[in-house]
Amino acid sequence: MFISHAVRHEALYVTLHRDLDVTHRAAAALRIEALVQAHRPARVVVVVPTADPSPATFSALARAHRMCAGLGVPLTLSGVNDRTRRLLEPDGA
Repeated sequence: MFISHAVRHEALYVTLHRDLDVTHRAAAALRIEALVQAHRPARVVVVVPTADPSPATFSALARAHRMCAGLGVPLTLSGVNDRTRRLLEPDGA
């Protein structure tokens, strides 16, 4: 499996074990969405395997970020570079 998760202290921690390709992008985004719906966490932390994720990984992260924002659940990234982090901020470049 390319995703694992844990719930600790009202936070959902999702780990992507490898950079995604286009064939796994939608499945990863749907899995994150299902985990958020099932656990209703106060926040979500996604641990990414590389500081500069592939376009497919970034796409899945952007989709998860939009979904969490719509639910009022903050999503943060761990393991990415500042440029990637800024792109997912509301006023991102």
